[in-house]
Amino acid sequence: MTITRRLAWATTVAIILAGSFLPAQQGTLTPAEQQRRKDLEAKLQDIAVVERRVMIPMKDGVRLVTDIYRPKNAAGKVPIVFVKTPYNFNFWDVRNGVPADMSRIIEAIEKGYAYVGQNERGHFFSEGNYDILGAPITDGYETIDYLTKQPWSNGKLGTTGCSSTAEWQPAVASLGHPGFAAMNVQGFGAGVGKVGPYWEQGNWYRGGAMQMLFITWIYGEQNQVRPMFPKDTPREDLIAASRLFDLAPRMPPVDWDKALWHLPTQDILKSVGGPRGIFADRMPVETGGAMQQREPSSDAWRKGGLWHDDMALNVPGLWFMSWYDVSVGPNLEMFNHVRRSAKAPMKDQQWAVIAPVAHCAYTRASEHTIVGERDMGDARLDYNDIVYGFFDKFLKGDQNGRLEKQARVTYYTMGSNKWQTSDVWPPAAAQPMTFHLSSGGRANSLNGDGQLTAAPPDADTPDVFTYDPMNPVNSYGGNVCCTGNAITAGSFDQRKMESRHDILVYTSEPFKDGIEVSGPITPTLYVSSDAKDTDFTVKVIDVYPDGRAYNLDESIQRMRYRDGYDKKVWMEKDKVYKVALQPLNTSNYFAAGHRLRIEVSSSNFPRFDRNLNTGGNNFDESKGVVARNVVHHSKQYPSSVTISVIRPTAPTARIQ
Repeated sequence: MTITRRLAWATTVAIILAGSFLPAQQGTLTPAEQQRRKDLEAKLQDIAVVERRVMIPMKDGVRLVTDIYRPKNAAGKVPIVFVKTPYNFNFWDVRNGVPADMSRIIEAIEKGYAYVGQNERGHFFSEGNYDILGAPITDGYETIDYLTKQPWSNGKLGTTGCSSTAEWQPAVASLGHPGFAAMNVQGFGAGVGKVGPYWEQGNWYRGGAMQMLFITWIYGEQNQVRPMFPKDTPREDLIAASRLFDLAPRMPPVDWDKALWHLPTQDILKSVGGPRGIFADRMPVETGGAMQQREPSSDAWRKGGLWHDDMALNVPGLWFMSWYDVSVGPNLEMFNHVRRSAKAPMKDQQWAVIAPVAHCAYTRASEHTIVGERDMGDARLDYNDIVYGFFDKFLKGDQNGRLEKQARVTYYTMGSNKWQTSDVWPPAAAQPMTFHLSSGGRANSLNGDGQLTAAPPDADTPDVFTYDPMNPVNSYGGNVCCTGNAITAGSFDQRKMESRHDILVYTSEPFKDGIEVSGPITPTLYVSSDAKDTDFTVKVIDVYPDGRAYNLDESIQRMRYRDGYDKKVWMEKDKVYKVALQPLNTSNYFAAGHRLRIEVSSSNFPRFDRNLNTGGNNFDESKGVVARNVVHHSKQYPSSVTISVIRPTAPTARIQ
């Protein structure tokens, strides 16, 4: 087949598929931006050996598109910075007709590294079918093996990237390839299966409730049906084709703020004309001839690319996390697990940075970093300097470089708005401090009488609220990602939400002395319901003297899983149950006059799917039942929240 015929064939196929594949780049560059990109491309061609659209074969025959850039005239063999992603990295901006921004690649080349980008299988020019949370971990291993054995490689490779560009790294690292020498994971929760008390299976669950972010994410990423090139297509033809199109799916826009309300949940993607496959496969599974929901403990989660805490991980790690990401809890738990379980010296070759930003927004911090509505101050940090200091040590052998000055944990404390350091997480000075829920039985809404007190009340005067799954509490800000226009991540004044009577509000007296809360926050509730199954949610809040109430973290517990995620136990009507939610996490300074608040309810939608309260599958149901839910608090039922407090001067935190 001639070059002309191949390009004509590829173009025809793209047109035939209903116009579904157009460039992913949006907008038009200014003339100055176009010229800058042309200059960068010219510089790249001047300093690098450029090998684009290399189709690296996997053992099963699937080929993954890979772009390789390495320094020209290098004095010797060079280490590799490897980026593997499901996202578009086409070097040519098809819409604007100019090269893409190659500044990150140029930076790596100038620092003496080869830079390699690869698309996950089933994306763009890479062959095969994509399977979120289940892509073969052998793809990463085999690619690392291929790259580190190239004649120009020094045999050492480091990985970097955020979100889906990071989540594949831990499981591949557990395979122990000798060339995998350094791992920089950023916002990587979707790659974590089970770790410690968290059974999230790649952020699919939280407390047994389904996190709905993957519905919106999969809509634009599951491009299982797309044009592909013949296996004998020459590389120069693939490069030429990249100037015409990049096989990026063009999905019709969806108003997710409305679409996520559709019931049953399993049909949401179908209702908006979304792709078939991954989402439905992650919902029901056939068991004994019947369709059942894939549970948090299902063996099926072990068949793909998730990392679990029984998998060894002995690679030096640089871990980036953020307080308003979807998965900071399991991320921190995994960091600590590796520091406890890795072989020496790897357990001491782990560094964490925890920023006060939303998902993957590290470098977007500014002098006045606004996350939602709250000003977090100057949260800037030179992440590139830290990353390349890390790579210099483990890929080049630099023993006296930037990393030697880096603390094991660098974390940002909101409220005091400053970076701090520690050898461990939580900081060694953090001590537990417990507040008990209390009220006269009317904690409903901000106008109720809910309090946080040092001791539980003598008698139980429980708080009762009605949870109607057809009228759930809407998510307002929070620790989220990837939900389209349905939720905006970050910290927002929660007072407008607290007017609802299905939100119980418990607030401490003002702190007389400021206290730093850095570490886990563990809510323990004593609850009952007239439903067979329901949810309980908790939100932790910093209340300012003027009444503003900024959310810090949030969680949920599906009651059927209260005794463990490997079994379902239904509730008995009006029986009181103790339930400890998975730990929440933050670093926040409560200045003098501020107050601690927690909200308790039974929904946080669409952050989490609605429990329809029936005790059924939930994913295939369209109708729910109203539940009468109760929170008890007394010496017999000591509902509480335990925070991690650092007291630099005062032996106790006083309240006015």
